[in-house]
Amino acid sequence: MTGTEGLPMTVRAPGLPPRVRIHEVGPRDGLQNEKSVVPVEVKAEFIRRLAAAGLTTVEATSFVHPKWVPQLADAEQLFPMVAGLPGVRLPVLVPNDRGLDRALGLGAREIAVFASATESFAKANLNRTVDEALAMFEPVVTRAVEHGLRVRGYLSMCFGDPWEGPVPVDQVVAVCRRLIGMGCDELSLGDTIGVATAGHVRALLTALTDQGVPIDTIAVHFHDTYGQALANTLAALQCGVTTVDASAGGLGGCPYAKSATGNLATEDLVWMLDGLGIETGVDLGRLTATSVWMAEQLGRPSPSRTVRALSHKE
Repeated sequence: MTGTEGLPMTVRAPGLPPRVRIHEVGPRDGLQNEKSVVPVEVKAEFIRRLAAAGLTTVEATSFVHPKWVPQLADAEQLFPMVAGLPGVRLPVLVPNDRGLDRALGLGAREIAVFASATESFAKANLNRTVDEALAMFEPVVTRAVEHGLRVRGYLSMCFGDPWEGPVPVDQVVAVCRRLIGMGCDELSLGDTIGVATAGHVRALLTALTDQGVPIDTIAVHFHDTYGQALANTLAALQCGVTTVDASAGGLGGCPYAKSATGNLATEDLVWMLDGLGIETGVDLGRLTATSVWMAEQLGRPSPSRTVRALSHKE
């Protein structure tokens, strides 16, 4: 008997959505930051286990040139191994037209592009200015939409930048509006170095909706560098956001921003949402077992507090 049966107790809070869709990024955003390359068979099994735990959106891989992200160089091999999972959306990251060609050739139905709210990170990550990066993405998004694909726009450094410091809200809103204008169905607001706080989250979401960006097109992507990811997620939910990015076991960071630590752990998010009575469709026990298994493959314990608590052996 561990004392955790029936926990967390459900205590609903007013003003929160009844259901949240978790956009699982562990297989892509999580594993891209690993020092060693994870075997493709392990990646495929990871995705299958995440799907079996009830996650219906699992970001599978990236069609970035292998020179830049060697950990995901097996995208062509991996995607067909998981493409037949029933009822599971498998978005993939594409950086340019060539990446879109590769994704289309494998039958991908959802893609994501990756922009920056700041000039410094655009230069570090894409070797372009913000304007140049958006100009590169526009024909990619247009062509993807013409092929009937769903398109997500990631936006990094929405709350702070390691080179520039605080990022003005209006600056973030301007780039968001351009991504929506070129045809993105969804925006993922990235707190890449984990410096956001709840008030800042509310201010940005309010500014976006005031400028005509529908709240149902917005997702949030928090890193837990300063322990604020769950507080920031709750603030976003209170503003009407219903899509939250998270990474099983808290895997991930950003190879181009050394101060970016792990993503919000999916288990920590599910524990909070379960306690609030918000439906996710995710089986926390199966998800925890999946992250324990993945931690064993990587040879180190999971950073997720919930994984550690639920998998503790007395």
